[in-house]
Formats: sequence, C-alpha cells, structure tokens
Amino acid sequence: MSFMENQILGYKSPLYGRRTCQFKIMPFTYYECAQMLPAFNNEEKITLYGICGGIPEYISRINKNLSVQQNAENLFFQPTGRLFEEPSNLLKQELKTPQTYNGIIAAIASGASRVNDIASKAGIETSQCSNMLSTLISLGIVKKENPAGNLGPSRKTIYRLADLMFRFWYRFVLPELSRISMGFGKKACSEIFEKSESSGKIESYMGPVFEECSAQFLWREMGRGTYNFKTLGRWWGANPKEKTEEEIDLLAVGEKGKAIFAECKWKTLRSGTETLEDIIRKSELFPDFTEKQYILFSKSGFTTQLVKTAAGRNDTVLLSLAQMF
Repeated sequence: MSFMENQILGYKSPLYGRRTCQFKIMPFTYYECAQMLPAFNNEEKITLYGICGGIPEYISRINKNLSVQQNAENLFFQPTGRLFEEPSNLLKQELKTPQTYNGIIAAIASGASRVNDIASKAGIETSQCSNMLSTLISLGIVKKENPAGNLGPSRKTIYRLADLMFRFWYRFVLPELSRISMGFGKKACSEIFEKSESSGKIESYMGPVFEECSAQFLWREMGRGTYNFKTLGRWWGANPKEKTEEEIDLLAVGEKGKAIFAECKWKTLRSGTETLEDIIRKSELFPDFTEKQYILFSKSGFTTQLVKTAAGRNDTVLLSLAQMF
C-alpha cells in the first residue's frame, strides 16, 4: 500500500496528476464475508470474521470441512500456517523499522489505548509514538477513536487495532510463538477456544468484534432507509451523578435531538430486561436528546420477559444473529 501511494501516486511519480480514477479496496464486512462461508452457522461466520478480518484471501483459506477451532489452528498455530507470519511479513513490506512498530501494535493489543501508555509500553518517546501511530492508521492497522458524536474532549482519544487479523494474532499468537515453534500449537489453540462455565478467551475477544459487526449492520440498514444518523460509534465518559465511568457499546447521533442507543451482548445466556433497563439508565446522561431509540443485539437471543417488555414499547428493537444476516 505504501509503495502504491508513495511511489506510484506520490508527488515525485511520473503518474502524479495523470490518473483518471483510483479505488482503495476496503476489507469485507461481516455479512460480505458470510457469503464466502455458507457451510457455517451464523455464530461461526462472525467468529471466523473476527479471527481473519475482512480480507477475502484469508477467508478463502478457511476449510468448510473443519470446525472454527481447527481452521484457526491450521491458519495461525502451525509454523506452516498461512497466517502464522502474516503480520510480521506485512510490516516488513510496509515499514523501514518494523520492530518498533511491532512494539506499538503489541502494546495496543495488550490493553494500552492512550498515547502515553502505548509509548511507555513500547519504550519510545511520546512524540515518536504519535508519528508512528499516524503511519499505522494510514495503513489501516490502527484506528483512532473519540466518544461518538464528538461529545467528549479530545483528551479522551484512544487507539485500537482496526485490522481484526492483527488483533487476533497479537492477542493470541504472539504470546505462543515458542510453544507453536516447538509443536504445541494445537494445545495453545485449544486453550483459547476452551469454554469455562461462563465464557472463554475467544468469547471475551469476540465481544468488541460483535460491537463492530452491529455497527456495520446499522450502517447497512441506514442505506436501506431503516435508520438515519450522522455519526456512529462507541461512547465512554463520566457519570457525574454516580461519579463513575460509563460505556455505551454504540451511540448513533442524528438530527434534531434524535439518538440511537445500542447494547451488544456476545454471551451464551439470553439477554434479559436488565439489559434494556441499563441502556435506558445510561441514555439519561444525554438530556439534550429528546427522541431516543434503543436497540439490543444478542448472540443468544432474548428472554420471554424482555420480548414481552419490548413489544409494549415503540422505542425498542431486539435483534438476534439471524436478523443480522
């Protein structure tokens, strides 16, 4: 990508100013990837999207005769796997000092989200870190986030990994490189997909991925005329009354005081009325929004009581995985 933008299309290139058209091909969304995965159920399709991201070439490597875990093992947890060295190879192609960038990405994957924290973990100066983050953003590996609707000051800016394949690799594969190289990749992979009584590592990882899939769904529905909003994203900030920090999975801000508040639950248990009550409580932090709508996304569906409660309200929509496809 850097070669195309700098050498082919850059100011010093013979083609500068002469191109008649250009396309930047973006990764597939979850429902576009799903069309390449007809053999899997809806939960498996979103999980595979969360593991491989929206790159069609990666999705094409998925074997329809194997389980999600077996595919992850073959792609990531074997030295011969197609994606075992993919992030490292991509960084070497794009950047002059891949090791430093590698440290920044690893810091974000381990939980650092603010510039100072990322720089500290990566062992570099904050100013240098800011410049390198800008480069990673231009490559589509990292994204910069502010609370949705510009309702928070810039000091709340955080950084997250935008590329899901990078996110999965740095979270689960990087810490296991020694075991994988010694032939214990199968064991390392099984530990990630192993479910405890409530959840497992992959379940925890998929929570934020499901939020992004829910956001993609809302954008798609806006294209169909179902919704209308200006901005959409996560929101986080202070609750002055309770003196606590609050988070809203998705907040879509429209015109004339309209807003959509969404909660996204990637859990094995069905979502109950407490989920709706919680999002309504959080929406009270925004008195300027006079017309509010609530949307609940849930992997496992909804309790009978919640379905009954939502049916009695004209401002609440319940969306299951089947409806997202």
